[in-house]
Amino acid sequence: MQPLSAEEWSEAEYAAFGTLMGIPGEKVPRAGSGHAYEPLNFPVIGLLARHPTLAQAFLTFNVHLLRHGELPADLRELVVLRVAIKHRSAFEWGQHVKFALATGVTEEEISALVEGNEGFTGHRLLVLQAADELLATGRAGSTWEQLVDQLGVHQAMEVLFLVGAYITTGMAFNTWGLQPQPGSAALPADDDAVGGLQHIPGAFGNIAL
Repeated sequence: MQPLSAEEWSEAEYAAFGTLMGIPGEKVPRAGSGHAYEPLNFPVIGLLARHPTLAQAFLTFNVHLLRHGELPADLRELVVLRVAIKHRSAFEWGQHVKFALATGVTEEEISALVEGNEGFTGHRLLVLQAADELLATGRAGSTWEQLVDQLGVHQAMEVLFLVGAYITTGMAFNTWGLQPQPGSAALPADDDAVGGLQHIPGAFGNIAL
């Protein structure tokens, strides 16, 4: 599936994109305008917007997790990266390595995360263990009470919904063949060999998925 062309964007699609940007659809730069934030610069949105009402609903949910959730940003990004590596989501890995580094997660921790949980402690270890349980069995069994005890009900719930949300995007983007953004960190190989992590040059700050 290909992203929408400039001629295929209408008010419904602009409204969906506006949900992600936090602005009304009528204020979204028009496709083909050459503006830095015009939709053609974001193939991921051009794909999602092929079903604009679904895109708007999902992006509302996703934006809440990323911008308004209570789970600390570093813990959130570790969870997303664990899902991305397990589900082989090259696009999400490339996006969220950048976001993780911005929250204080180190390159060394990202490399360690690819191989397992050794070296992680405290809340970082706990959320990774919970993500592993969810990915392996479909439920947080032994980790659920620990999440609630240490992070509170709201943050514990967000861990569950983060795993589910990024399984969904990983499956969709892999199915559609969405490629990572140029300059983003490459998804490590299946054998867990980790190369040097690349920093992404200036990104569009309001565009996160």
